[in-house]
Amino acid sequence: MKKTIFLIILFSVLNIGQTQDPFQITRLKYNGGSDWYNGQSEEVNLLNFIAANTNIKVNPQYSFVSISSDDIFSHPFLFMTGHGNIIFSDDEAARLRKYLENGGFLYVDDDYGLDKAFRREIKKVFPYKELKELPFNYGLYNVFYQFPNGVPKIHKHDSKPPQGFGIFINKRLVVYYTYESNPSDGWDDQPVHNNPQSKRIEALKFGTNLVIWALTQ
Repeated sequence: MKKTIFLIILFSVLNIGQTQDPFQITRLKYNGGSDWYNGQSEEVNLLNFIAANTNIKVNPQYSFVSISSDDIFSHPFLFMTGHGNIIFSDDEAARLRKYLENGGFLYVDDDYGLDKAFRREIKKVFPYKELKELPFNYGLYNVFYQFPNGVPKIHKHDSKPPQGFGIFINKRLVVYYTYESNPSDGWDDQPVHNNPQSKRIEALKFGTNLVIWALTQ
């Protein structure tokens, strides 16, 4: 009963918070040589899962925007991934900082090999802020589906424990970064990574939590 009441309140908040345009996840295009464009079914599958399991209105289409473009300010949820190097120019770092300071949200998923470059480049965006690992009781991990151990382990990588890190502005989570977890691989079409269906569902549920948390902050 309590969960039912919570969901009614949550969906009311989401409906009030949404614009007339359906919600869309936008891939962030960046320089440096990494494959920012890989796995283009990921966002589509996640958005379709969200549409089937919540009343959030979505636009389940693949979309991207360049970090150097003013168009980023028209996209409330940016998604960044890849396997290699990242380079932010000073102008791009300033643009991304302005975007985040003015209500934007960035989710970064290390698709293996992104960690060193991302940590280096995010320092250009926020020189005086640190990526902080989120505790397992942080709201993102239980806002809709329950993840009592924090971010789930979807892809093996180096067999290290999965971790979720955040950067905050005035207590609002503006950057969320998953390492040694790779939920976005679980969003991809099943034949791409041959993940068990249970892992795919786990990843899609986690992505749903992430979107709900971003929309309600």
